[in-house]
Amino acid sequence: MKALVVGCGKIGATIVSDLVDEGHDVVVIDNDPQVIEKITNIYDVMGVCGSGTDYDTLMEAGAEGTELVIAVTSSDELNMLCCYISGRLGAKHTIARIRNPQYNIDNFGFLRQQLGISMAINPELLAAREIYNTLRFPNAAKTETFSQKNFEIIEIVLKEDSALTGIPLMQIRNKLKHNFLICAVQRDDKVYIPGGDFVLCKGDRIGFTAPITEAQKLMKDIGLDRKQARNIMVIGGSRIAFYLTQLLMMSGNNVRLIENSSEKCEELSSVLPPKTVIINGDGAQQELLLEEGLNTTDAFVALTGMDEQNILISVFASSKKVPKAIAKVNREELIPMAEDLGLDSIVCPRKTVSNLVMRYARALENSMGSNVETLYKIMNDKAEVLEFKAGSDFKKLGVPLKDLDLKNNILIGGIIRDRKAIIPSGFDTFEKNDRVIVVAAGSRLNDLSDILK
Repeated sequence: MKALVVGCGKIGATIVSDLVDEGHDVVVIDNDPQVIEKITNIYDVMGVCGSGTDYDTLMEAGAEGTELVIAVTSSDELNMLCCYISGRLGAKHTIARIRNPQYNIDNFGFLRQQLGISMAINPELLAAREIYNTLRFPNAAKTETFSQKNFEIIEIVLKEDSALTGIPLMQIRNKLKHNFLICAVQRDDKVYIPGGDFVLCKGDRIGFTAPITEAQKLMKDIGLDRKQARNIMVIGGSRIAFYLTQLLMMSGNNVRLIENSSEKCEELSSVLPPKTVIINGDGAQQELLLEEGLNTTDAFVALTGMDEQNILISVFASSKKVPKAIAKVNREELIPMAEDLGLDSIVCPRKTVSNLVMRYARALENSMGSNVETLYKIMNDKAEVLEFKAGSDFKKLGVPLKDLDLKNNILIGGIIRDRKAIIPSGFDTFEKNDRVIVVAAGSRLNDLSDILK
């Protein structure tokens, strides 16, 4: 598939990398010649220096014959105009990064219709929702939902005293009697799609699928039933902090937001709910954090513009026995270092956005109309969880799973049928309109039929 990426900042570069990894034909546009030189030297892509709203630049980049245009410059208005012009030139699908809350809340439906934008992405809102979901299970490293929040995949890191260590998976299912499935394990740098004889160890990062109610019961039975975070301290008055605070306050939580800029504090106080506590101060100062109640905080979220600062102050919060510390880290090379320091909950907005774009790209790539409904990267991006819709064209409808010849490192993590979540056994089948959760390591899946050899 031919894709055009306009804007090669942090998010744009990540999208380019993932598109190239998946074998797409990529062209990039940026108005900085040094950026174009860097991107074209690193990746096998064609680069055009210029504006994404300039007719000649778009024509040189081949916008008229492009299946997907992704505009992710720093300007919402430029992104929307780029998508509009590209669409008029003949681009089939367009994605615009739109960050301004005013556009997203008040009039995006009108703008999208008038400008012909296929999809809008808001990295800050996506990151805020990811953090919000994680705070529902403070002991989870990461939580993702499927099929209108009927089904979840939860990642946890096993401690030395975990009830799951040293026991084969088949015995764990029999022992706990819950409707769940351990579907992926990361041990050091390797990811396993485990069988029933797989034995878990201390330090393993595991992912399990379960209906939401079962997930709550399971966490309780394995000693990870910590109360949902209610008192949250947020450092940094970024857009992510704005969206996250809104979500938390609407759910009845207490939020203390610390921001170094007095001007930004005033701006936030005018748009956030009245009960939000906004403090003008330096969130990197340990004395300030302690004075503002760090020791009695349920969760700590570091959202400053500096990755290193977010990591260090989150480590400090963990050292003060804060039950949950989450750090925003955009530079992927810093993530392993942060994990080595004991942080298991790290949010990377650029990867969240890229995952969404990859899902859309896979849907376009399949000429039959791919049935990819949801796509998440798990285990530090070493495995994928996909949600497919089983259509009438799937040739194995009604066939027991035990009789399907699946590819290696593929596992069926769940089936949602008429809003009922099923953890499948070998005797379950796929039926028309089922939503199927597939976990894959080392395979690129575009369609449900791709799970078969």
